Amino acid sequence: MEHSIRTLPARLVARPWLLAFVPINAATAGFGVALPLYVLIPLHGGWGEVALAASLFNGAIILSSIFWGYVADRFPARRPLLLLNYAGFAALYAVLDQVTSLPLLFAIYVGVGILAPAGATAANLLVLEQFSEAERPGAYASLQEMSMIGSMGGLLVGYFWLLANAPLAPLFLVLGGLAATSVVAVYFGVGEAGRRASAAAIAQHPDSLAARFHQGPFRLPFPYFPVVPHISRAGLRRFRRWLGFEIHGELPLILAAGVLFSLAANLFNISYVPYLQQSIGLDGAAIFLINFANNVAQGLSFPASGALASSVGADRMVQRSTYLRSLGYLAVTGSTFVPLALSSAFGMNLLAFSVLGVAIALYTTSSSLILFRALEGRDAGRLLGLSSALGGVAAVGGAILSGVLSFGGNYRLPFLVSAAALLVSLPLWTGAQVAYARRRRGPRAAGTADRTGETD
Repeated sequence: MEHSIRTLPARLVARPWLLAFVPINAATAGFGVALPLYVLIPLHGGWGEVALAASLFNGAIILSSIFWGYVADRFPARRPLLLLNYAGFAALYAVLDQVTSLPLLFAIYVGVGILAPAGATAANLLVLEQFSEAERPGAYASLQEMSMIGSMGGLLVGYFWLLANAPLAPLFLVLGGLAATSVVAVYFGVGEAGRRASAAAIAQHPDSLAARFHQGPFRLPFPYFPVVPHISRAGLRRFRRWLGFEIHGELPLILAAGVLFSLAANLFNISYVPYLQQSIGLDGAAIFLINFANNVAQGLSFPASGALASSVGADRMVQRSTYLRSLGYLAVTGSTFVPLALSSAFGMNLLAFSVLGVAIALYTTSSSLILFRALEGRDAGRLLGLSSALGGVAAVGGAILSGVLSFGGNYRLPFLVSAAALLVSLPLWTGAQVAYARRRRGPRAAGTADRTGETD
């Protein structure tokens, strides 16, 4: 059965309270660029310190996602989670204005990672609970639009702030103010729904899945644990049985391709700001503008991605978007071989990062459709948790690998490895398409491993 994802809402804001998500997305997008710049410039850190900060942040997100998933199911009030998340961001961003040491910055960044999944889970569940089944696709599309509009606004704030030669540290106060604006908007504008949905319900809705997978240039999707994984001898035996059953199907190929994509994205993105600042010599305002171009390209491409996936097919689109993204990585790599004037380097990176924005919009929609298709008729909540956990591990791996490669001091290698990882994932996507077609031709036998749900 084919599915589509609504990427263009019937109206921009399905309900006015969704506007509450614009300021917080502005704050987090600006923070994603401002923090590595703060490490590099005022605190005089380097590429390795940026990678270490990202490793700690991603690790905190993985561990705290398990906790927040548990909380969301047992204490089903959504507003308190949103208020805690956004108020915590506002406070931590404000504290960064006074930070003068890297260890303290790392500790605060870990705090941001601990809080982050609380709001992501609550926002998705709010849409599930407050919109009818018919309204949800448009509502999730509106949620995506608010995210993109907010992200572009936050990057423009950073651009104009640094263009005016204002010091970088007080920018965190501005970003904290944006997060506080969302606190006020949620407090007065968002109510609780009469019905309750569990975190596992997110896995049963393709638009919700795409909303969770949405990625900005420096923000990867939060891991998703609707069922806390149990590490035990019996659990590992069940997992091996499941893997033996699925090894000839498409799901392991999809999971492997997703791991390579997350690894490549983190390795590239974490290395990219230090490259722009230290190797090319771009100032902070120019770096914000390059990221803004990425968000604009993503924002313009995403609304068309659903219709495009329906017309050309999700399998073809995921392969083409992966290839396009690898070309963007290779273009940046190529610039390291040729000495360019500052203006030419800025223009080339502006174009290359815009291409990467188009690619991620197309990839998010098509990969979500393919994964949702593979989860049908199975223990989707547990399997999506496995997929997300692997993506989180890959995110940490990409950050660590970036730090290891920083000892060589050459940005060419991480960019090449990122492009190679994406190119390696292409035959995996092709194999997944073939395996799915084979499964469609021959119905699965009764008593499949999916009934056991044994991926824990």
